Amino acid sequence: MDFVNKIIDFKKSSTFFSPSGPVYISRAPGRLDLMGGNDDYTGGLVFESTIREATFAAAQLRSDQVIELSNKTVSEAGWQGVLEVKWAEMADEKAIKELVNRSANVRWTAYVLGNLFYLKKKYPGKVNSGIRLYMESTVPLNRGVSSSAAIEVSVMKASAAAYGIDLHGTELALSCQWVENVIADSGCGIMDQIAVVAGKEGYVLPLVCQPCLPEPLIRLPEELQIWGIDSGVSHQVSGIEYEAARAAAFMGYKIICDLEKIEVTKEIESEIERYTDPIWKGYLANLRRSQFHDKYENSLPLQLDMNSFLSDHQFHADPFSPLKKGVTYHVRANTSYAVEENQRVQLFSELSRGASLSYSKRSFALMGEMMYQSHNAYSECGLGSEATDFLVGMCRTSGVEKGIYGAKTTGGGAGGTVAILAEKSAKPIIEELFALYKNAGFGDPYLFEGSSDGADAYGITVC
Repeated sequence: MDFVNKIIDFKKSSTFFSPSGPVYISRAPGRLDLMGGNDDYTGGLVFESTIREATFAAAQLRSDQVIELSNKTVSEAGWQGVLEVKWAEMADEKAIKELVNRSANVRWTAYVLGNLFYLKKKYPGKVNSGIRLYMESTVPLNRGVSSSAAIEVSVMKASAAAYGIDLHGTELALSCQWVENVIADSGCGIMDQIAVVAGKEGYVLPLVCQPCLPEPLIRLPEELQIWGIDSGVSHQVSGIEYEAARAAAFMGYKIICDLEKIEVTKEIESEIERYTDPIWKGYLANLRRSQFHDKYENSLPLQLDMNSFLSDHQFHADPFSPLKKGVTYHVRANTSYAVEENQRVQLFSELSRGASLSYSKRSFALMGEMMYQSHNAYSECGLGSEATDFLVGMCRTSGVEKGIYGAKTTGGGAGGTVAILAEKSAKPIIEELFALYKNAGFGDPYLFEGSSDGADAYGITVC
C-alpha cells in the first residue's frame, strides 16, 4: 500500500497528478525462469516464477493530447525520467520508433510509449485524450529478471484501465510482447510477459510458447524454494550474444525445412510477424529429440555466416534477429538446444508435479540435474559467462547433501541472474554462497528470494 498512499499524497498536493480525476494503479513483478528461458521463441515449454520485486504504474487521463511521463527509477539510473510527448508525434510505427530512439537517455520510453501507441491503434474509439503516467520499480535493470516486461505490463494494464479497456491474461501478455518486438526492436518470446501477468505467489507457471498456451500453475513441494543470484554482469535481450543465438536456431530450422522440401511462409493471421510451415508450425520444439538426433543433427553445419546461409536458403525465417555480416552463427548447437531444452523442461515439469505430491530427494536431484544440463547448454550456444559459471559451480560443489539441488543461467544468458533450486532449510547455505560470490569480485550481485502475485492477481487499484 506504500505506493498507493504515495499516489494519494501526489493527488492531494497536486504533485504530477490532478486532484480531481481518478488514478489507476497496476503492479507487475519481475520473473525468474526456473527452467527454459531461451526456448520460448522456438515454441518450447518454459517454467516461470515471479519475484518479489516489482514495477508500479499509475495512470490518469488528461483533457488535452499530451502524454506526460515520470519515472523515478530511470531518473535515479541517470536517464531522462521526466518528459512530455504529444499524440501527434506518434502518428505511425516509424514516427514512434524515431521518437524513442532519439537518444540513449529516452530509450526506455519504447516500453511505455509503445504501449500507448498499441492501445491507440487497437482501440481508437477509446484512446482519444492525453494521459499522465508515473512509474517506480524495484526490479533491477538488465539482470535477466525481466525489468522490461514488468514495466510493459504494469503500464499497459494501468493505461488500459484509465481508458476504460479491460486487458488481462493472454491478451495483455501478447499486446506487451508486440510492443517489445515491434517498437523496442527486442526479439523476446512471450514467456516474460505472461509470467508477470499470470504468475502467483508460491506457484510456478508452465507455458507452451506456441504462441502462448499457459498450463495450470504448479505449487512446488513445501520443502523447496527458488532463489536467484544476480551475477552483477549486465544482460540485454538486444545484445549480440542473444540475437546471434536466436538467429542461429532459426537458421537451423530453415535448413531442416529445406532438407525436407517443406515450404516456410509468413503466418498471415499472426499480429506479431512470424514464419510457419505445415509440419512443425514454425516451432523447433515440435521436433522430437530422437527424430532430431537421428535425422537432422549431423546435416546441420557447426557454424555458418550470413552470406553462406542466404546463398543456399534464400531468406532468414525470423524478422526479429536479422542476420549480420561478420557474425559467426553456431547453428547446430542452438538448433539442438531448442529441441533438447524443450524435453528437459517437460521432464522437469512432470517431476515437479509428482514431487509436489510426496517428498522425494531423488526427484529433487533429477530436477536439479535438468537445471545443470540446461546451464551447460547455454555455454554451448555462446550464452555463458565466467561469472554465471562460477555461481553455478559453487552450487554444484555444495551439492544435494547441503540441500542445493540445481542451478542455471536464466533468460537470455550472457550474464544476468542464476536460478537456484534448494531446500528451504538451505537458506544459510544460499546466503553463504552469495557472500562468497560477492567477495569474488565479479560485480555487485543481488539476492532474489521469494515470489509475489502477477499483474492480473494484483488487479487495478483506483484512487
